[in-house]
Amino acid sequence: MKRETRNNWLTALGAGALLAAATLYTNRRGSYELRNRVVLITGGSRGLGLLLARQAVAEGAKVAICARDADELERAQRELTAEGGEVVALVRDLTDPVAVRTLVTEVQGHLGPIDVLINNAGIISTGPLDNLDERDFQDSMNTHFWAPLHAMQAVLPDMRRRGEGRIVNIASLGGKVAVPHLIPYSASKFALVGLSEGFRSELSQHGIKVTTVCPGLMRTGSPRNAIVKGQHRKEYAWFMIADSLPAVSMNAETAARQIWNACRRGDAELILGLPAKLLATFHGLFPGLAADVLGWVNQTLPGPAGDLGDVRRRGSELESDITRSWITTLTREAEEENNQR
Repeated sequence: MKRETRNNWLTALGAGALLAAATLYTNRRGSYELRNRVVLITGGSRGLGLLLARQAVAEGAKVAICARDADELERAQRELTAEGGEVVALVRDLTDPVAVRTLVTEVQGHLGPIDVLINNAGIISTGPLDNLDERDFQDSMNTHFWAPLHAMQAVLPDMRRRGEGRIVNIASLGGKVAVPHLIPYSASKFALVGLSEGFRSELSQHGIKVTTVCPGLMRTGSPRNAIVKGQHRKEYAWFMIADSLPAVSMNAETAARQIWNACRRGDAELILGLPAKLLATFHGLFPGLAADVLGWVNQTLPGPAGDLGDVRRRGSELESDITRSWITTLTREAEEENNQR
């Protein structure tokens, strides 16, 4: 009995020592400062990308943002510059590999070597499987897999030479769990998660830390820019409402802070939001059961809509009384705050 008690105490002391060592290690890894660092954020003109850019500017980083929409970029650059930031804004279509390489070259020419790359650019498409086509999958893969790959390939030679760097890939809970009516999005985010984890394994020896971020729903104001198929108004309504519910979706500014903290520490992975963490854990432990539950969820969502449902429409075209009601107040406020209009 005494020996058992002693062993329990030794086990507890050993666990305590490991916890203390892990805490010290984490604190030491958290010393990466953003001041005077060069940060490139793709998709930085609105939503989460803009929030990340705001926080980088507030901490004294030199920031480059890129996007396809020149007007959005100009508004974002004007705001960030007014906050005292040194900001470069470049119009780019990141699905073009040549455009990605010239983007990196121009940022290096304007601001210097890139210390932090955040692959944030993304598209959201929602709709039932019967209304999807190959283009939906190609567009998602081009944006969420190939564009991050080309961006990482472009910044890596310089990061390797300097023996340091940070890369943050904004994936999704959809890259851990395949979500009904978001299949192209989920498939491409699964690919990004695998890419990001593999790059981390092979680059850590060079002092380059790659962080994979898997957010659940965040209130960035993005539904209005989503691509919608199927029963368009019904499809948009469920997506907009889910994005607005505090119990389901996360405050985007809080998410951005947590992403920067993970970047500083060089964390391998960050799953954002309690619902996302619970679902990812459940799926990891019981993948078959999780798939069956999601199959039931799918039955509650709007069904396909024939040929008319194959047409792509933007969320902003599909507003209705319910999407303008008090239920969606938080998302509509986020639209205004994060340059989504």
